[in-house]
Amino acid sequence: MTKKHQHVEWKESWRDEYLKWICGFANAEGGVLEIGRNDAGTIVGLTDAKRLLEEIPNKVRDLLGILVEVNLQPHAPTGREFVQIVVDPYPYPVSYKGQYHVRSGSTKQELKGAALDRFLLRKQGRHWDGVPVPQVALPDLSAPTLADFRQRAARSKRLSTDLLAEPDANLIDRLHLTDGPYLKRAAVLLFHPDPERFVTGAYVKIGHFQAEADLLYQDEVHGPLFDQVRKTLELLQTKYLKARISYEGVQRVETWPVPEEALREAVLNAIAHKDYASGVPIQISVFDDHLMLWNPGPLPPNWTVARLLDQHASQPFNPDVANAFFRAGMIEAWGRGIERMRVACVAAGVPEPTFRAEDGNGLWSIFRFLPSPDASAPVETPVETPVETPARILALLAAHPHMTLTQVATTIGRSRRAVERAAARLVDQSRLRFVGPRKGGHWEVLP
Repeated sequence: MTKKHQHVEWKESWRDEYLKWICGFANAEGGVLEIGRNDAGTIVGLTDAKRLLEEIPNKVRDLLGILVEVNLQPHAPTGREFVQIVVDPYPYPVSYKGQYHVRSGSTKQELKGAALDRFLLRKQGRHWDGVPVPQVALPDLSAPTLADFRQRAARSKRLSTDLLAEPDANLIDRLHLTDGPYLKRAAVLLFHPDPERFVTGAYVKIGHFQAEADLLYQDEVHGPLFDQVRKTLELLQTKYLKARISYEGVQRVETWPVPEEALREAVLNAIAHKDYASGVPIQISVFDDHLMLWNPGPLPPNWTVARLLDQHASQPFNPDVANAFFRAGMIEAWGRGIERMRVACVAAGVPEPTFRAEDGNGLWSIFRFLPSPDASAPVETPVETPVETPARILALLAAHPHMTLTQVATTIGRSRRAVERAAARLVDQSRLRFVGPRKGGHWEVLP
């Protein structure tokens, strides 16, 4: 007996409202609607089968504007007949009385709001971040963010040096961030100093919780997406996560509850693949024993978490945003972000992340922390904000340019690793550089 699945639906008798199911099949991958079977798949037969053979094709044509194949199927063992309606997938959107339905799994859904916008764009061969935005132009974009992108792309070698030397207008065009005379939404998200003027909820919210409902403190990260990645990671590593401190001889060793590479991949994946039409921010909740990152971006159609964890081709939710991150050397192009998180956690000896999808409305990434082997073991509780540490480094090196980073870390009371990360970011931002040989050289603070 045929099994019921995402491409097959059974109904005991015909009702005109089942045109919605035909609409749903046409808007998805196609399918078969069989009239004369009950929910268990048993053939109960029809008394008006021949009439339906004439009526259904006409109703489908008149109300949906498509053609379907309608067949009368005899069932020899019982002598009963049922009607089989074969629906092809259609390349353009099909509506029923102004409503758009789609088959998803074994259910039918009416598309509304952001989901309908995505569906209509996809049927047109477009995507949300590729839609043009009026009333914003190239001079409105952030020059420092564009300069930072050029530096990253030069290091990644994923754009030619000739292109990186061209004016901003040429660079933006070659990144496919324009549509005729307009900038795309992706350009605004990536490079505008205040993308929330055009895209509601385009920011990251971070909170530290003692229990599920006890918020201790929180931060919001705004600005261009490139800046959001950097600032979010800085906040998590300097304010929200506590490094476990141990010693190997006289060497101090810091162990983070979430490996730096895994945390970076999680934040990048969320920002690059978020559904920005949702109007809500990415939310990161930090507890004493775990971190939860919620990204309001659904999995691709008919995907499950199991498929996400398996080997899969890259299907970015925002292809233009993902392409810019790839050119900057920040993400891979082959759908390996989840695997990189898992590998990084295994290598660090901490639990692998788990993932939970929310009925097509978002994805949870959950990192569990290892319990401390000794409750009395010292942990580092940072009190400085990400802004204070770079500022103190610059002030100290301006006065003492020959200091080593180890000496800087000791002087300002920060870990060497934190100071090295902050110094590397300052170098990337052209605010600091090292002059001369590795031994005997000095630091120069740039204006």
